[in-house]
Order: sequence, then structure tokens, then C-alpha cells
Amino acid sequence: MEGVRSIVLMGVSGCGKSFIGEALARELNMEFVEGDEFHTSENKKKMGDGIPLDDEDRMSWLKKLAELASDRTEALIISCSALKRIYRDLLGSKGADLIFVHLHAAREVIEPRIKERTGHFFGPGLLTSQYETLEALVSGEQGFQVNVVNPRHLILAEIISRLDDWKS
Repeated sequence: MEGVRSIVLMGVSGCGKSFIGEALARELNMEFVEGDEFHTSENKKKMGDGIPLDDEDRMSWLKKLAELASDRTEALIISCSALKRIYRDLLGSKGADLIFVHLHAAREVIEPRIKERTGHFFGPGLLTSQYETLEALVSGEQGFQVNVVNPRHLILAEIISRLDDWKS
């Protein structure tokens, strides 16, 4: 994928970042990194207890992901909520060339997905805080939004097609 160093799949929990990330990585022959694996045990416990993370909680996590993205010589796909513009700026602050793919759907679509998950530290009670925190991509940011209501194959096709539009 010439011109795009790394792809960040962003959005609220339950939007399909991991599921789509793994499938997209197979399609594009790229490595996929699950951003949740870089959360501290304290952050996971906090979320497991139903307490939303604040900016301070997320900083060390975002810095780890920024370092990971900037240390790469090959393109990478990373799942990361990247809910705020300042978070996205931090992810690219180490010089990584990033494109953000915002996986989006209404809460009515996402909430049942979270309730069906097992073994994940993020509970449905935290979804409200994520939607309240979420800042959509704005003009000047590298990226685009994809509605994840559609079947996976259509979501992947749209992402791949739109990534082609972003090649330099």
C-alpha cells in the first residue's frame, strides 16, 4: 500500500475494529495490531468496573501505539478507538504516516454487539461515555468514515476502495 504507512481503525467499542482489522489485514496482506492489548492492567480493571477512561488514563496507551506505528518500516493496521482529535494527533506525533478509518454506526446498532460479547473488559455501560467523547474526523485529518451496518464483505470493499483514493 504505497503512500499509506499505517491504517488506524477507529470508533467506539463494539463497532468492529478488531473483526474488520483482522479481515482487512488478510485482504491487504498487512499486520494487524489489536490496540486493546496495549492498555495497562489498571485501565482494563477500571473499564471492567464500569468506569470510563479519561484523557490521563489514555495517554500512556496512546503513546505506546504512536511509538509502535512510528517504529515500523512496513504498513500496519491498528485498532484504536482514537475518539478525540487530540488522540489522533498524538498517534501521529512520532512521525507515523497514518490514515484513520472511522467505523461508525448508531448506538442502537453497536449496543447489542457489545452485549453479545463474552470475555471482554468493556461493558455496555461505558458506551454512552464513548459516544459523548467521540469527535468525528474533521477537514484536514487524513481519513474517512465507514458505516458498519452493512455486511462485512461490503465494509471491507468500501474501505479498500476508499484507501485506493488516498494513495499518493
